[in-house]
Amino acid sequence: MKKLIVVSSDSHAAMPSELWTEYFEKRFHEHLPQIQYESDLYSGSVVPLSKMIMGRPENMEDHFSPTGGYRGVYDRDVRLEQMDREGIAAELIYHGDARVGDLAHNVTNSVWPFDVWDGGVRAYNRWAHDAFGSAPDRLLLIGAIGSCSDMDATVAELRWLADNGFTGTFAPGFLTYPEMPPLFDPYWEPLWAECEAQGLALVVHAGFGFEQGLLYERLDRVNREVKETGGSAMDLVVRLSQDVFTQEFFSDIKARRPMWQMMYGGVFDRHPSLKLVATEIRLDWIPTNLAHLDALFDEHKSELPAKRRPSEYWRENCLAGASFIHKAEVEMRHEIGVDTILFGRDYPHPEGTWPNTSDWLRDAFAGVPENELRAMLGENGIRFFELDRSALATIAEKIGPTLEDIVDGPPVDPDLVAMFDGRGGYLRPAEGDARIPEIAPMLEDDLVGVGSTTR
Repeated sequence: MKKLIVVSSDSHAAMPSELWTEYFEKRFHEHLPQIQYESDLYSGSVVPLSKMIMGRPENMEDHFSPTGGYRGVYDRDVRLEQMDREGIAAELIYHGDARVGDLAHNVTNSVWPFDVWDGGVRAYNRWAHDAFGSAPDRLLLIGAIGSCSDMDATVAELRWLADNGFTGTFAPGFLTYPEMPPLFDPYWEPLWAECEAQGLALVVHAGFGFEQGLLYERLDRVNREVKETGGSAMDLVVRLSQDVFTQEFFSDIKARRPMWQMMYGGVFDRHPSLKLVATEIRLDWIPTNLAHLDALFDEHKSELPAKRRPSEYWRENCLAGASFIHKAEVEMRHEIGVDTILFGRDYPHPEGTWPNTSDWLRDAFAGVPENELRAMLGENGIRFFELDRSALATIAEKIGPTLEDIVDGPPVDPDLVAMFDGRGGYLRPAEGDARIPEIAPMLEDDLVGVGSTTR
C-alpha cells in the first residue's frame, strides 16, 4: 500500500531579529528600535496567552523551550525534522509567529510609511528564500505583500518571487489603509495578470484585511494600562483575552471579502488560471455563504462583470486551506467540495495540530474513504499548485503515514481531543448561515461598487 502524501496548506516562518540589519535596507535602520519595541510588545503579549491554552505540559517543550521543535520557524533543518516526524511531505510557508514580530508589514506593527512597509516585505522575502529556498520540493514559500502603492514596484517584486521559486504571495489587502482600492477595482489588473503569468497563487490568511497599526495600538494600550496600575502577568493575560484577543477578533469575517470581490469583479473571467487560497479562516461557512453569493449574483448579474456564479469560480479557481481542520468540517466535506479542501497543520502555532498531527488526523478523518482522504491530505494540493508528485511520493514513502495509520489506528485519548478543542476549536459546531447578516452590509457596498466601477 502506497503511503499517503501529506501537503500542509499552512505553516509559518519568522526572521530572527538578529538578522534584521542584514536584510532590512540600511536606510531604514533608524526605525529598528521602534520595530524592536513592537516585536517585544507582540511576543510579550501573545506568548503568555499561547502557554495558557496549550493544555498539556508535554507540549510545552516543543512550543516554547529554546531547544524545542518550534525552532523550525527559522531553521530549515529543524523544520524538515519536524515535518519528517509528522509525515509531512511538503507545506506552504507564510510569515508570522508570536515569538518575533515582522518588519513593519504586519498588523502587529504600528503605522509605517509605504516605503518602510515595502522594505520590510523585501527583507522577509529574501530572508525566507535564503533560509528555506534550498528545499523547494518540500518548502513552498509564500511571499509577503507590500503596500502595493507603486504597482510597477509591486509587479517587480512578484517577478522576483517567481524567479526565486516561490509558490505564491499574499493577496493585496493583507494590511489595508483608507485609500486602498477594493479588489474589483481596475487598479489591480497588472497584479492579477502578473500572478497568472508567473503561476503565483494568491493567499488569503486569517488576520486578513485589518488596517495598519490596529493590533499594535490595542496591545500597546492594554500593556501600558496594566503596567500603570501595577498589574501582574496574569492580569495582563486576562485583559488581553477580554479586550484584544476576543472570539470576535479571531472569527473576523474580513478574510472572506477578497473572494467575493474578485468573483463579482470578473477577475477569474479575465484571468482564468489565477488561483486563490483561503486558509485558516475555517470551512464550515463556505456552502451557505456560496449559496448566498450565488443568489445575489442571480439577482444582480446584469450589473456585474462576472459571467458565472461564485460557486463555479470556487470549484475551478479556489482552494480551502483546512488549517487545523474541525470535526464538523470533515463531516461537511461533500457540501464544501472534497476536491477543494487541503489539510493544514499551522506549524508551529499552538492552536494548530503540531506536535500532535498524527492523532489529530486519526480522529478527524476516521471513516473517510481512501480516495477522499488522499485528496484532502495532499493530492488536491499537488494538483492545485502543480507540484512534482513523483518527488513528493518518494519523500512520502520514507516519512509519510500509511492509510492504516489514520483509519485503523487506536482511538485517540479523549483528553487529547478535548485539548484540540480548547486550543483550536476542533469540536465547534458548524457555523452554517449564522454570520450572513454580518457580511450583508459589506456585500451590499461591494455590489454597488462593482457596478459603478465597471460602468
